[in-house]
Formats: sequence, structure tokens, C-alpha cells
Amino acid sequence: MAHGTHWREGTAGYHVFLEGPLEETPGSPTVSRKLQKIAQQAKDHPAMVFNNVFHVIARAFVLEASHQTQKSSAPGMDQVTAQQYAENVAENLRDLHERLRDQRYVAPPVERGWIEKEGGKKRPIGKPCVEDKMVQRAVVRILEAICEQEFHAVSHGVRKGHSPHQALHERREQWRTLHITWRVDAEVSGFFDNLDGSSRRQFIQQRVNEGRIRRRIGKWLHAGVREAGALIHPDKGTPQGGVMSPMVANVFLHQVLDEWVATDVQPRRKGQCVLTRCADDVIIGCTVEADARRGMAVWPKRCARFRLTIHPEKTVLMACKRPPSRDPSAGGTGTFDFLGFTHDWGKTRQGYWVIKRKTVGKRFRRCMKAVWTWCRDNRHEPLHEQHRTRGAKLRGYYQYYGIRGNFKRLEVVCEHTERAWHYWLSTRSHTGHINWQTFEGVRRQKLALPKPRIVHNISPGQGQQSDAPHGVSPVWFATGASWWLPRNRMR
Repeated sequence: MAHGTHWREGTAGYHVFLEGPLEETPGSPTVSRKLQKIAQQAKDHPAMVFNNVFHVIARAFVLEASHQTQKSSAPGMDQVTAQQYAENVAENLRDLHERLRDQRYVAPPVERGWIEKEGGKKRPIGKPCVEDKMVQRAVVRILEAICEQEFHAVSHGVRKGHSPHQALHERREQWRTLHITWRVDAEVSGFFDNLDGSSRRQFIQQRVNEGRIRRRIGKWLHAGVREAGALIHPDKGTPQGGVMSPMVANVFLHQVLDEWVATDVQPRRKGQCVLTRCADDVIIGCTVEADARRGMAVWPKRCARFRLTIHPEKTVLMACKRPPSRDPSAGGTGTFDFLGFTHDWGKTRQGYWVIKRKTVGKRFRRCMKAVWTWCRDNRHEPLHEQHRTRGAKLRGYYQYYGIRGNFKRLEVVCEHTERAWHYWLSTRSHTGHINWQTFEGVRRQKLALPKPRIVHNISPGQGQQSDAPHGVSPVWFATGASWWLPRNRMR
């Protein structure tokens, strides 16, 4: 029997031995039990540094990682799809596990693509190879078992049991009950592209200092990026789109932001101060203006310490005061956008002020344009295939944007989709015009679009699990590209 964690002298703390064989056979439940034991040890002993956990990646562990890999994800540089890899999955996984065990596995470069953003800009997105995604997912599960025990509850980015809607609900309820009047919108310019390598390694080594894990992460982040046939090796950053990148980003921001607010900012506050973070989207709310201005002044210095720069336009200090109740014509201050929703003060039917949310205008218009373009490009496909895909996209849109106060925009998207579908079906040929009466007959053939509905309507104090569709990363889901669901570009 081999021990799972070795003793380490110094300030790292104390260690507990893990029992069990170094390698498990397929079908053995020992792997999950080891992960649970590692997680429990990380929770019970916050000073523990794990030096020997790579052995948990047995053949059964790799097989489970392959089952969790999105089968419809885009292929990487080798152009091997998940379906092609699954044709001989037993032999492929056996060979993969042997290469991992013998330290012969080589991380391939990441194929880079681009997705559109607001304002005509584009965001780089990486497409790792299918086999590389499995190995990354296996290592991420080990890091999750250790690092999740110290992450703060205010962090909602790409974590199990957390979703962007939890961040939205938490922010709304905290500001409603604590009477937050000032906010700091903090955003780092190109966070994933400018992640400092030395700080990243230091933060990971505080909990996981095994050489095989550190080398594996380093090889992934330095494998290079291929774009237009050219191979580039950036000296900083982590490619977006990989399974490992969100985990590395969470570890980094936990130390740079979450711990800093909890240990340095909170003790020095004069009033209430709350933090809400979803990946690299951050909002800090304060009840006292002096606290907000002090945070606004210190935040750029904190980022510069770790070789990051704040976005000059998206990092702002703004008042968000509730309108006076005695003046029915008054409006609130500080309308802002967060996680794809515009937040503003509005009155309920009972006459009291609440924070209302609706889809951000830029993303709403982008969705409308994408609907029109998709119906045009796919008008010659079979009707049932068009209906199946359009229904999946609309349900994905409702699943994220279906919150209280946003029903009107859901209706507009649904009606616009019907009009676009009718228009482009009428242009399939010069004699193929379809009037609305005929189109209604087509819809009655079990081809009606899904109706808008409110998905997120939880009461104050209730929790909420991730609401993104199965296999879709919540952070990518929150970027406003939901019309192109269910394809998952983050995995």
C-alpha cells in the first residue's frame, strides 16, 4: 500500500497519509473515495500542502473524464473529433493512461479561433484537442477537491454548485437589504491574456506542490497557440477555451481579489462592504462613499502588483442610491450592466422600489441579428431540422435571460424569430412565397416555437444551482452568445 501524501517540513503545516493502491482498475470505486478523502483533508487542514496526488489519475479516472467531455465540441489542432476518438476508446484510453503514468504525454498546442464581441471587437478562444481535454479535466478534478475548500462564497465563476444567476441574486438581495449606495465596477483588461505566470505558479504551490501536477500545468500553459498555420508561444496568459484555464483563473483571483477584500479591505471599512465576483467580472458595493473611493484608489495598485492593468472605461465608481419614496416621479441613480443584464431602479405593482433587470441592449440587438442571419443561412434545411435547432436555441436563451422583469424582451425575441423564419422560408424559391395562413398550418404540424417563460423566480434567501444547459459552461453562457447554444465553445 502506498501513501498518498508525503510529509513536508517547514511552514506548510501538517499532513495526513492517504491509503490505497497507486493505481485502480476500471470500475473500482476507490478513485472517488480518494477524491472525497483529499477534499476532506483540505477542508480540515487549511495549511496542508499536497505533494503526491497525481496517482489518483488511474485508468478509471481517465475513462470518467472522457465521459464528461462534450461530444459536440470543436476538434483541436489534430482535427480529431470526440466521435472519432470514441471509435476505439478502450485502446486510446489505455495508451493515454500509459503515457501519463510514464510521463511521456506531450501537451499539444491549442488552435485559436475568434468570437465577436460588442463594438466590433473579437475575443480569442482556444480549441484544445479532445485527448488533451480529458487530461485537463482529470487534473482539474484533483485541484477542485483541494482548492474548492478555501474559495469564498462570493466567487461564482465556473464552480460546481455556482452559477451567474446566483451572483445576480446575491448582489440584488445584498444591495436591497444592506442599502448599498455606492459601487465599484472592477474589470481587468484582458485578464486571461495577461495572467502572470510566476504569480500563478506561486498560488498553486501553496496547496499543490507535486512536481508532476506543476509540470503538467506549466506544459499546458506554455504549449503554444496555433493561428493561421503559425505557432506562437506567449510568455504570459492562459488560452481561453481550455478546461484548465477557468480553474487557474479562480485560484489566481482568489488570492489577488477575494482574500485581499476579506483580510485587508473588510477590517478597514467604515460601513458595509460586499463583493460579488463571477469569473473576472467584479462588483464591490459599499454603504459609505469613503470606502468606495478608497477601494477605487487601491484597486489599480493591487492589480499592478501582479502585472495586471484595469480597464480604463469599465472600471468606474458610481452612486446607486434608492429613489426617495416620497417623490413618485424620481428615478434611481447608477444604472449599470452586470452579467448580461441592465440593472435599474423600478417600482413594483405594490408601489415600492426594487432593482429591475433586463437584457443588455447590445446583446439583445446582437441576438436579433443572429436570429435573422441563422434563418437566412439555413432556410433550405428540412423544416423539422430547422425547428429542432431553433427550439434548442430559444430554450437556451430563455434558460439564461428568463428572469423576473425581463419577460417582455423574451417575447420580442420569440416574435422576431417567427417573423424571420416566415420571411426566409418564403424566399427559398421565386415561386415559394408563404402567406401567414399557410405558415400557421406549418406551425400546427408540431413545429411551433417554445413560448417564453420565466425560469429564475426564486424568493429571497433561497439558493440556486447552475441553470446553464447540460454541458455548457456557465461563464460562456453568461457572455451573451446564448443564441448559439447548445454548442459549448468553452470546452
